[in-house]
Amino acid sequence: MKLLGLIGGMSWESTIEYYKIINELVKEKLGKWNSAELLLYSVNFEKIYNLQQQNNWNKIAQTMIEISKKLENAGCVALVICSNTIHKIADKIENEISIPLIHVVNETAKAIKMVNIESVGLLGTKFTMEGNFYTDKLEKEYNLHVLLPEKEERNYINKAIYDEFAQSIFLDSTKARFIEIIESLKKKGAEGIILGCTEIPLLIQESDVNISLFNTLTIHLKAAVEFAVS
Repeated sequence: MKLLGLIGGMSWESTIEYYKIINELVKEKLGKWNSAELLLYSVNFEKIYNLQQQNNWNKIAQTMIEISKKLENAGCVALVICSNTIHKIADKIENEISIPLIHVVNETAKAIKMVNIESVGLLGTKFTMEGNFYTDKLEKEYNLHVLLPEKEERNYINKAIYDEFAQSIFLDSTKARFIEIIESLKKKGAEGIILGCTEIPLLIQESDVNISLFNTLTIHLKAAVEFAVS
């Protein structure tokens, strides 16, 4: 069992799911009393959130690099960032550490390619939906076509993630609106939908819609467990 370093707290609600699911997957794979060997560094999301709103990604990168080095120095042999949005600066982190970073976008793209889907809708924070770090990697490196919600819909999704999901608020009305947005993306040609924020799967499940969903949280963790037990 390899020691994994997790950077969580963005938000702690989804980090709980990271911890829970990674241990469930390890037990499923190895049986008996096996559980994951982890070091979790959970940040104060208030600080990260404020830096995001200031668009101060250099400071966020500096903070994440410092944390990553601490985890590496503590003996972790791979890194998992428990947030899609923070992968905006994943390349900067990778340049400063010598252990692999299990990248959520790469792993999601691999999962999509495995089922021969070419066109996907992307839901997430505005940083994820509108930042090139996600769409460029999917389109240029994996030859996928990415469809985004309309601007008003992107604003709605972003507000729901920060003001509701990150505060443990999950409303039926919000769920209904997300399903409408997914249906709209489907009509535009999406063959699948990337749930590109680790809180969205807490609201939307496969049974809610008639289209393939790519839950980045579980995809990310399956890759992490494969690495840990290999």
